[in-house]
Amino acid sequence: MDVLSSVEHRPYVLPAGQWRMAQRWNDLLFAHWPIAVEAMARLLPAGLEVDIFDGWAWVGVVPFWMDRVRTRALGQRCVTVPSTGKFCELNLRTYVRSRVTGLRGVYFFSLDAASALAVAGARALFHLPYFPASMRREISADGSIEYRSRRLLTRESVRFEANYRGSGEVAGPSVDGTLEYFLTERYCLFTPHGGKVLVGHIHHLPWPLERAEAEIRVNELPAAHGITLPERAPVLHFARELHVYIWSLREDL
Repeated sequence: MDVLSSVEHRPYVLPAGQWRMAQRWNDLLFAHWPIAVEAMARLLPAGLEVDIFDGWAWVGVVPFWMDRVRTRALGQRCVTVPSTGKFCELNLRTYVRSRVTGLRGVYFFSLDAASALAVAGARALFHLPYFPASMRREISADGSIEYRSRRLLTRESVRFEANYRGSGEVAGPSVDGTLEYFLTERYCLFTPHGGKVLVGHIHHLPWPLERAEAEIRVNELPAAHGITLPERAPVLHFARELHVYIWSLREDL
């Protein structure tokens, strides 16, 4: 299926112009917790407000690995920079709404990655809070994924260790109005830079979500960014793979 020609599921039209990057995301665990709206609002930059579901803000920890990373350099030509074509990534994110346009998207507190060049490139091109990390991913015979991450070049310990797996059965596209739709069907991201809020549009097919199981042994990401998780089990989802296209940032106008 041509991903770019399938747009009926999008909440708004594709952005104008050519996409900047293409990636495939693999073996994603979505682990989410509800957070008090007031506590989350204090952590957001001006121009963004908390997007709320069932009276709560939501924070997500998302380990995965990506490959088939391509960047459009000049014209139609795409290149893959050595050591950036395949690597592990671990995100800490929440869900926001633009005070200017009303668009609903993702706000990242951190993105840890196992490629130093990818970290440098993402910080320079997309102004996102990427951090270098030592990461390891192993797949067991039963299909479960052992995932470990340790942030580098930081005084405080920022680690994540988990074992997780999907059920193997895709439930079908999420339905608007459900929690799984709210947490995953997002088609833009926001990031502050130079006193402004920038928006980056993305495109993909609907998430092929599966039920998930996870044993999260260590999770130091939220605390490192001023977030206290509730004493409750996370809401879990899993996705096997998804092809994603990303557009260049522009001011949120």
